[in-house]
Amino acid sequence: MTPDGPLVLAHAFGERYELPIPLWLFVVGGAAVVLLSFLLVLRRRPVTHPPIEAPDTVPPAPLRPVSALVSIAVLLLVAVVGVSGTQETSDNIAPLAFWVVFWIAFPLSCGLLGDWTRPWNPFANLARLGDDQRLRTAVLARKQPLEWGGLGWWPAVALFVLLVLGELVFNLDATQPAAVGGILLVYAVLSFFLGLLFGPAWLARGEVFSGLFNAWGRLGWFRFGAPGRRGFAGGLDVPFEASLSRVLFVLLLLVSINFDGLLATPQWARYERTALGSDQAGIELLRTVSLVVLVVVVLAVFAAFATASARLGGFPTRPVAALADLLPSLVPIAFGYLVAHYVQYLAVNLQLLYPLAQNPGFGPSTSTFTPNTTVLPNGVLWYLSVVVIVAVHVVAVVIAHQHLASRARGERAALRSEYPWLVAMVAYTAFSLFLIAQPLTEETGTATSVAPHAAESVQQ
Repeated sequence: MTPDGPLVLAHAFGERYELPIPLWLFVVGGAAVVLLSFLLVLRRRPVTHPPIEAPDTVPPAPLRPVSALVSIAVLLLVAVVGVSGTQETSDNIAPLAFWVVFWIAFPLSCGLLGDWTRPWNPFANLARLGDDQRLRTAVLARKQPLEWGGLGWWPAVALFVLLVLGELVFNLDATQPAAVGGILLVYAVLSFFLGLLFGPAWLARGEVFSGLFNAWGRLGWFRFGAPGRRGFAGGLDVPFEASLSRVLFVLLLLVSINFDGLLATPQWARYERTALGSDQAGIELLRTVSLVVLVVVVLAVFAAFATASARLGGFPTRPVAALADLLPSLVPIAFGYLVAHYVQYLAVNLQLLYPLAQNPGFGPSTSTFTPNTTVLPNGVLWYLSVVVIVAVHVVAVVIAHQHLASRARGERAALRSEYPWLVAMVAYTAFSLFLIAQPLTEETGTATSVAPHAAESVQQ
């Protein structure tokens, strides 16, 4: 315990751990596993699942009074505690409830189980309450909602970017209890009002958490009323919309986690200290610009390789459409990064729900509870991350193989079409393994040493 309450490690590890082999060999080995998986998959005739003719939107769901009442009440309670409760981050449940449970734990559960959240998403339930003809007639003097028009997924993309910036760039402010409570209240009102204006269209493409949980849920085992076959990755049989806004939204699942991993590397920390020192405004500007650049670079690189695959397969198409076709193979990779990056963070921080459930923030905490920061042994966590990262890239190779084989004009064209995307997968595997290794170890010659990490209080 400290004067500020229990301290936990944010994206950090509490004990020394050494790579059993040199880092370069570890990275090359992981990439070789993906390459080998391609050679094995190539020898087998793909079992393809025909695309499901369903709109690429969040499936509609009715307003269920009990779950709506419970979810909205919990939302308002957390928001009120955040605004009016103690402003010690470690003693207030609002930052933990939003940034750990809602922002990280919910997506992880959707990636495993499917999107179970539609009846329980408080922002979606507020939008459904706002979608009322009598209320719309009284307020807007019209019964029908406004047309969504050409907005596409852009509102969800903009909100997603703001959330990523809040988590990774402006986190010193965005994790303050009052800020969290204010964000929740503002977005609750916004969701209700936009549900009034646009009706179901807001939940279909605009509400960011509905879109986020739905995207992860396509990977989960159960469908919960969403289109697709039951089973892992069954929801990915529904094609993604071939629009720039939709492609960007799905890519942000991947890029946001990569960006978080990049910021955790010792090399990045040294660069910030050397170039900017303690200039917080400069650091925030650098990180904001870097996120935008990373999104553009990842979009351009993957679009280029997807276009090359499409043309070699004999089905030339626009870069955005070509990338949209192969987006399903990127969702498992993004989920693998999510697991590897956050499993330790969740294992430690979710323990804090115990004292905060007893006193969510109404006055200073008197609890002496201290979370176990070594609940997952460092070696177990390391190998788990490696296995997950390599495994999801292998799954991605299989999904891409099935898609390209079903679209190509003949077997030889199918074979040619797979090479560009394979290069992208192998290169990305090597890059991601190198990235996740850096917060743990820092290579010096052939040995490795732990990079320094500071303990933080429920902040990222």
